[in-house]
Amino acid sequence: MAKKHKILNLIETGEGKQLDFKFEVSDAAKIARSLVSFANTSGGKLLIGVKDTGEISGIMSEEELFMIENAAAKYCIPQVPFSYKEWHLNGKKILEINIVKSTNAPHKTPDQNGRLKAYVRIQDQNKLANGIQMKIWEKLNPQRDIKFVYSENAKKLLNMLGKYDSLPLKQIVSKLSLSRFKIENMIAELIIMRVINMTVTESITSFSLRDPLDDD
Repeated sequence: MAKKHKILNLIETGEGKQLDFKFEVSDAAKIARSLVSFANTSGGKLLIGVKDTGEISGIMSEEELFMIENAAAKYCIPQVPFSYKEWHLNGKKILEINIVKSTNAPHKTPDQNGRLKAYVRIQDQNKLANGIQMKIWEKLNPQRDIKFVYSENAKKLLNMLGKYDSLPLKQIVSKLSLSRFKIENMIAELIIMRVINMTVTESITSFSLRDPLDDD
């Protein structure tokens, strides 16, 4: 039995956190959002010439690669590095774009109003990075020292999380007598220290105590 082509196996897994299908690339500014989302999250692949349904349409020219190069260089700040491969299957060409998880996050790209925004990959969607994620990146800046004080408020937060499987930020804010700004800063520091986890879905962001056996 003939071995199934690597690309077919990849397509069968479907779109997700680390895989996105594109029928074509016609707008460098728009595709930049996918590049920064992958770079800011866990890395991933773009398959150009594949419809959302998984049907292989193929690409007709080198225009798509030019658009990706233009997007990475001009619309991603800082620039997002990538590698690529071309695959030929049943007379159709597929462009595979590989983006690794960045050590230089956050990467940003202009939104519709020209304002620089950071995006992350949530399931199979590109979404704006939330305030806590932005604070995590800010605190991880190598030019800044993280000075965390294990305060009474931090103890209250950890005790609270210990009573639940997880809690959304709104409930945490309602239970602690602190400003949202201070709570977000405290949560960001505890995430960096690998004490709590942040789980982000399309509908909610929640927090839980980190299992010491968790392996990120």
